[in-house]
Amino acid sequence: MKKLTFNTVMAALAIVTTTVVLSTTMTSCNKSTSSAAAPTLYDSLGGTTMVKDPTSTVAGAMIEQGRLNLHYVVDSTIFVIAADTALNKKFFSVLLGEVGNNNFSGFTELSKNLTDFFSVATGAKDYTYTGMSMASAHNPATNSRMGAKASSADFDQFVGDLVKGAQKNGVSNNLIGSVGKLVYTLEGQVVQK
Repeated sequence: MKKLTFNTVMAALAIVTTTVVLSTTMTSCNKSTSSAAAPTLYDSLGGTTMVKDPTSTVAGAMIEQGRLNLHYVVDSTIFVIAADTALNKKFFSVLLGEVGNNNFSGFTELSKNLTDFFSVATGAKDYTYTGMSMASAHNPATNSRMGAKASSADFDQFVGDLVKGAQKNGVSNNLIGSVGKLVYTLEGQVVQK
């Protein structure tokens, strides 16, 4: 198994997060003839239905289904990027080095931050994202875990990896296409060279 890097994971998750935020914005622009609030993207991902958390080390821990589903996509995308030799060492050498030494603290933090970001971006009410802006997260001058500035080609590669991560979790091609269009609206903040 190839080693993960923090920067690769951060870049991939930032793309996923951006896609979720944009998808939520587009969903909220749709007009509804009903007086009831339209369901959020978070609702469509499972929403606030409480389920047993298979990822928790606490016996009997519960989690919202929407957050659990986002967590699975985030982690899958991190692993896809970690295996992508075009990106992993260039951007995520810090995280990959940590994981290679059995230190998963950076991976755990990245996964949580990205899951928080996507949860909030898709409409969850019970979570808060307190991480960096997209521009700061992808700038080595403000994020020491980021190995390099991304080019447009790097961004395209990230998007391809995001698609693979989503597909591993059964996300439909229609939703992936819609999210892909949204992710590209963040390109100006992520691409810095």
